[in-house]
Amino acid sequence: MIELGKENRLQIQKKTRVGLYLSDEDNNTILLPNKYVPESFELGDELDVFCYLDNEERPVATTLRPFVSRDEYAYLQVAEVNEVGAFLDWGLEKHLLVPFREQRTPMTAGNWYVIYCYLDPKSSRLVATTRLNRFLDNSELDLQKDDQVQLMVSRRSELGWEVIVNGRHKGLVYANEVFRKLSIGDKLIGYVKKVREDNKLDISLELSGHRKLEPSAQIVLDKLEANSGFLKLHDRSDPQEIRDQLQMSKKTFKKAIGVLYKARKITIKPDGIYTN
Repeated sequence: MIELGKENRLQIQKKTRVGLYLSDEDNNTILLPNKYVPESFELGDELDVFCYLDNEERPVATTLRPFVSRDEYAYLQVAEVNEVGAFLDWGLEKHLLVPFREQRTPMTAGNWYVIYCYLDPKSSRLVATTRLNRFLDNSELDLQKDDQVQLMVSRRSELGWEVIVNGRHKGLVYANEVFRKLSIGDKLIGYVKKVREDNKLDISLELSGHRKLEPSAQIVLDKLEANSGFLKLHDRSDPQEIRDQLQMSKKTFKKAIGVLYKARKITIKPDGIYTN
């Protein structure tokens, strides 16, 4: 089955004046236009192609890779807005439509938005939406405290930063636990801080408790090595200075240098810390 909105591995079936016809195992075919045909090929070769509907709503293949595929989230820029809706630049010739009904707030040309790409069951077209909550599901979670997760920052709220967790779930990073600059659309690693009884996810950007010490210590050590073995930081440094240089709290920093000192990896002097 050829899946629209996704990458397919298809076999070259025949060559025509308009391009190559590719087929799947069930002999379903799709056109790869001449502009995407490789310089050298043989009938029977397999190609990895992305399949979608062209400007005339015909299934077509391309060797280009879009910035988002079906059932994925991405941070994309609006190329234009017209009477139909907003159109996103997703790396292909035909822009990705966000119908007006799928806009959480009216979208503006030139601005960037976190979107979800899906196949509209009524029109069989690939479309996008900024109404993300419809596609985020916390009803069934296989996550536990301290599990590492993939995050995308989706929105700033009164409590902190809403994040998409592992491309499926909704989570929250509390504002008072963020020690680095965050922006909507950022992709980063996080950790499950708590799974609440209602299945809401509290997310941290640092490991909690004793498990926090090792990665934080490694961050300090990496920073030292990148700065010729010296950092003008110590346990009396201003907390904001520590955050600016290491993106961690002063409490975490003090624990980290304690670990490094006990491991005899650093020397602490009045003007800062040195690698041994």
